[in-house]
Amino acid sequence: MRNYLKHLTKGDRYKIAAVAMLFTLYFTFGSPIDAHAMHIMEGMLPPKWCIFWFAVSAPFFFYGLYRMRKIVTSSQQNAKVMLALCGAFVFVLSSLKLPSVTGSCSHPTGVGLGTVMFGPGVLAVLGVIVLLFQALLLAHGGLTTLGANEFSMTIVGPIIGFLVWKLCRKLNVNRSVSLFLCAMFADWSTYVTTSFQLGIVYPDPNGGVGGAVLKFLSIYAVTQIPLAIAEGLLTVIIYNLILNNDLWKESALS
Repeated sequence: MRNYLKHLTKGDRYKIAAVAMLFTLYFTFGSPIDAHAMHIMEGMLPPKWCIFWFAVSAPFFFYGLYRMRKIVTSSQQNAKVMLALCGAFVFVLSSLKLPSVTGSCSHPTGVGLGTVMFGPGVLAVLGVIVLLFQALLLAHGGLTTLGANEFSMTIVGPIIGFLVWKLCRKLNVNRSVSLFLCAMFADWSTYVTTSFQLGIVYPDPNGGVGGAVLKFLSIYAVTQIPLAIAEGLLTVIIYNLILNNDLWKESALS
């Protein structure tokens, strides 16, 4: 076994590590979970808040369409394939769910990879596609809560992750470390936003909205802190694998 590993190229080692981590995430978080665990499920938000989050998310979605059009019409090699890969990455990781707050769940988001490769704008469109498939086929999320889930996972998360990425690169932080922090903070910011979304709808009788948000955050933290770290490591492996196989040029369309 040792002799076999010695003859593996760096790219082969990345592939094995990526597959191993995906299987670990799936069998740990994906297979045993009941379909009743969701991000913010159908019926959890009053109609006025559903409409509000749709309205807030709409401008980001239309900007994402503009960014996506530029990407698919660009001359960048493998742009369409990499865009599809980023969408699939979000779909797979965000489908691995752990029950958390009643009517919600914890899971990786997978938005860090697409954020670094294409910028945060396009994630708003990929997010709608992913969330629609999950709501209709996996009973994960909901149609009325689509705007709220999109805002937290594929708008706020990518924007925060992108800012962290750019700041780290400006400070000459190592690329892998920068990407790890991007994916991790994108994940954490998603659940800070979700806690706020639930807190304003279900305020604590004594602590009000602030007290409710802190309670939701404390519950999410148990699962979300280790999940975000694992997601950051996996994102680094996948991105380095893409670059090492000359499938993408860094910052080509971000």
